[in-house]
Amino acid sequence: MNSGKTGEFKGYIQVYTGNGKGKTTAALGLALRAAGRGLKTYIGQFIKGQKYGELFAIQKLAPMISIEQFGRSGFIHVTKDPDKIDINKARKGLESCRKAMLSGNYRIIIMDEINVTVYFNLITEDKVHLLLDQKPENVEVILTGRYAPDSFIRRADLVSEMKNVKHYYDSGVKARDGIER
Repeated sequence: MNSGKTGEFKGYIQVYTGNGKGKTTAALGLALRAAGRGLKTYIGQFIKGQKYGELFAIQKLAPMISIEQFGRSGFIHVTKDPDKIDINKARKGLESCRKAMLSGNYRIIIMDEINVTVYFNLITEDKVHLLLDQKPENVEVILTGRYAPDSFIRRADLVSEMKNVKHYYDSGVKARDGIER
C-alpha cells in the first residue's frame, strides 16, 4: 500500500477529459490536497493567458504550488493552420513541464489543457508521449482538457470524463469571476 511517504510515493498518469465543467478544477483540487500533505505541484497551463482566479490563489500557496501560463491573453481562434506564436507558446510550455518534472522539486505535474493543445495541432501526441516516457517513478502527471486522444487514455492509469448534463451557459450566462475564471 502507498502511504504517501516520500520514499514510497509512486506516481501515476491521470487524464481529466470530457465536455463537462470541472477538469481544471479537479486538477487544482488535487494540487491543493497534495500541498496539504507536503507535496509540491507544478502547473503548466496551455492555451490560457487570461488572469484566472486560480493564479491569484496559487500565489498565496507558493512555494507548494507553482503555475505558469503558456497562452495568449485573449482567446485562440484555431484553424487548420495554427498561428506560429501559439505553437511556440505550446512548445515552451511542454519544455517547462518537462524541466519541472525532471527537476526533483515537484511530485505533481499538471499539464492543464494539454489535450486541447494536441487537438488544435499546437503540439503532437508523440511529443507528449516523449515527455511521459521520461516521467520519474515518483512523479504524478495529470493531463487535462477536452478531446483527450485515445493514446493518452490508453496510457493513463486513471481517466475521468466530465459530462455536461446541464449548464447555465446554454441560457446565456457569461463566465463569472471566481466561478469560471
